[in-house]
Amino acid sequence: MADPLPVDLAFLPYGRQSVEEDDIAAVAAVLRGDWLTQGPAVAGFERALAARVGAAEAVACANGTAALRLAYAALGIGPGDAVVVPSNTFLATASAARHAGAEVAFADVDPDSGLMGVAEAEAAIARAAKAGWRVRALAPVHYAGQTAPMDGLAGLAQAEGLALVEDACHAVGTVDVSGGGETPVGAGRPEVEAGSLTVFSFHPVKTIAAGEGGAVTGSDPSLMARVRRLCNHGMMREPQEGEGFADPEAALDAEGKANPWYYEMAEPGFNHRLSDIHAALVLSQLGRLDRFVDRRARLMALYAERLAPLAPLVRPPALVPWCRPAWHLCAARIDFDAAGRSRSAVMAALRALGVGTQVHYIPVHRQPYWRRRYGDLALPGAMAHYAHTLSLPLFPAMADGDVDRVAAALERALS
Repeated sequence: MADPLPVDLAFLPYGRQSVEEDDIAAVAAVLRGDWLTQGPAVAGFERALAARVGAAEAVACANGTAALRLAYAALGIGPGDAVVVPSNTFLATASAARHAGAEVAFADVDPDSGLMGVAEAEAAIARAAKAGWRVRALAPVHYAGQTAPMDGLAGLAQAEGLALVEDACHAVGTVDVSGGGETPVGAGRPEVEAGSLTVFSFHPVKTIAAGEGGAVTGSDPSLMARVRRLCNHGMMREPQEGEGFADPEAALDAEGKANPWYYEMAEPGFNHRLSDIHAALVLSQLGRLDRFVDRRARLMALYAERLAPLAPLVRPPALVPWCRPAWHLCAARIDFDAAGRSRSAVMAALRALGVGTQVHYIPVHRQPYWRRRYGDLALPGAMAHYAHTLSLPLFPAMADGDVDRVAAALERALS
């Protein structure tokens, strides 16, 4: 029997941003300056992020969904193509591919980790081939802060001639430790000749926050130049040799330099720019990334200890050996059937005890749009993961005792 719980404690949401005085000062400095957008804060954040993740370049953008759209577009993915996407992800990984005109070959995931592996990706490629689709890219999702098995998936992409778009919206600060080395997520996979890009999100519940914000990282100069161009309407300030000038008389001044008002568009792009206000916040937060990652790791270790007495009804997230995660979610695995309580009843009981939870995710292939388009797919791993997952509070401002509180509340909610 759990000990009685105090009823006057502050509510614990499943996630929360951590904003400090230096973050506020950084944003205020932008507001007092000359540039609210397209200014030095954006460029400074892009340089710092690229250096942190080991990429040659980073392009900041409006949010993680915009980052996905830019990545797919930069790789030339469009009508007649297909992208392999694990069903255990947020809607955007698949929707952004569909916005590009591509079909989505949904892949199953491991029911414990929620991650797409090589076997699941191969099965999705085979289903796509049967449907007559031309698969152009793999889009593995680094769920909850742990990476998909990238050595194997990069090898599969290279063998099949596919591009690689890593959805790392959960994984800024995660490090791949496969093969004995340490490679930050975002460094990319240069062995994938068809192209390798990584996308990030800086939503408030992510490890670092911009309010809303995202980024694409990569190391192929021409590919990243296209990402940058597409982020800003497809517009270029410098005349492009061989492209044809928008206004031949205005393109160059007497010294052969571009006139200051000149611009040209070689292809349609988007307005997916990040403002300097958001960039200042996330650049400030990037300086504390290690502290945030360490604190989340400490809380996850405490969860492993505190949830152990609740086994086998409750188990912490399944660990994979190939990465050192920057935990975004504490997606506990709960046997609701064995407990004799529905997930909704458990969530309501926890909320009454001051503990917020969430579910990540309803498998995307079950959404009405995709069911109308592809019918009812059989992806048992994704469905099993969904049936047992519940995201518990995890954010750096939590105290150690908050984990005790969550565990006690969970024991009571399941009893």
